Amino acid sequence: MRAARRCDVAAVQQTEGPRLTSFRFIHTADIHLDSPLRGLAGYEGPAVECIRTATRQAFDNLISEAIDQKVDFVVIAGDLYDGDWRDYQTGLFFARQMGRLAKANIPAFVLYGNHDAESQITRRLTMPEGVKVFSTRKPETFTLKELGVALHGQSFRQRDVTDNLASAYPEPVDGVFNIGVLHTGMGGMGGHANYAPCTVDDLVTKGYDYWALGHVHHGVILHQNTHVVFPGNLQGRHIRETGPKGAYLVSVKDREIVESGALHTDVVRWVHLQVGVAGCNRDTEALERVRQAVEQAIDAGADGRLLACRIELTGRTEIHDHLLVSSEHLLAEAQAAALGFGDAVAWIERVVIATEPVLDPALLAGREDALGELHRMLGDAAADPELLGQLEADVGELVRKLPPDVRDDIEDATLKAAVQADYPALITHIRGYLNARLTAQED
Repeated sequence: MRAARRCDVAAVQQTEGPRLTSFRFIHTADIHLDSPLRGLAGYEGPAVECIRTATRQAFDNLISEAIDQKVDFVVIAGDLYDGDWRDYQTGLFFARQMGRLAKANIPAFVLYGNHDAESQITRRLTMPEGVKVFSTRKPETFTLKELGVALHGQSFRQRDVTDNLASAYPEPVDGVFNIGVLHTGMGGMGGHANYAPCTVDDLVTKGYDYWALGHVHHGVILHQNTHVVFPGNLQGRHIRETGPKGAYLVSVKDREIVESGALHTDVVRWVHLQVGVAGCNRDTEALERVRQAVEQAIDAGADGRLLACRIELTGRTEIHDHLLVSSEHLLAEAQAAALGFGDAVAWIERVVIATEPVLDPALLAGREDALGELHRMLGDAAADPELLGQLEADVGELVRKLPPDVRDDIEDATLKAAVQADYPALITHIRGYLNARLTAQED
């Protein structure tokens, strides 16, 4: 074990002069410990259990990497937690991981963001001595004098921070490596809420050597020279967080960054697979294409992790109607095919039917039977102001009663049209489903 190192923490006024040192640190953010994962109810098995515990295992992996890589400190730039703890187990898990760091003499600097703002977390536990939390009252500076490092940051007092916090951060300390730690929406990048808004220029002109950012869930480097970095979230939690996830490992020598890059710690990797089924005449043929696509994805991008897949079937096919009305059976068949690769190798989260019928809708509308009449009636309905007004009164009232987080998380195209009050699109989706049901019964 390395010799013990004291973490000298203080507000900095001046230093004794430049130091020529080498050190490494890990920058992570958006861990969302114990974030609830939707869509797992009713499922069981090793893959589902892996997904349920993914945020904890990814953080455990991160701490193991920090110890194995012998880094000098760890920076957590907000959203360590996903919100208020259901019980103390979340805090106890974090304390246990920090204890591992303390045993290896690795301090951790924690900044709270919108999900774990001071007002959001009602339960508290005393952390090990090596954990330093940035104040919510004003920007605070911590120093590691033996390394020549100053870290500046301010935690969120409440969830909705609309002020530019970075503008009040102190000037850089002369002769040391300055790190700014900030949780920010950076103008609403990637559709994220624009908390603690600022611009890249705001950060670059501050004069720091590195900005350790959090809040945006995809990894991106916004400025190379000053190193303005979002590491992305530590573990993808749903289909909107696809691809490799992890933290950022940075090596510094004589106040210059000499090496940096992603450190992948995820245990579940999400992927959206589009599978063309044009030309398929039976669902068994479509399922074989799904199996092949999953196998290729495992070989290409899983890196030994569980691959959580959303399957989207596309293309014009004779079995469009059958696929549309058999989605539950198709999902079970696809999940069974994934299990054929072994436990916790691949898991199918959803099968989306985005195929098109071979039959021209205009021909269907021209039929002189009940099906043709229904198709024409529903086609006219999308332009009927009285019907649209009734939908707004009935469906709109139901939608407005839904909690905001439920409305934001809806992905089904039909339900999304209802939430967005796009009633012509809602009627179009319903028309397609009804036609598929009736056509399938004809067959």
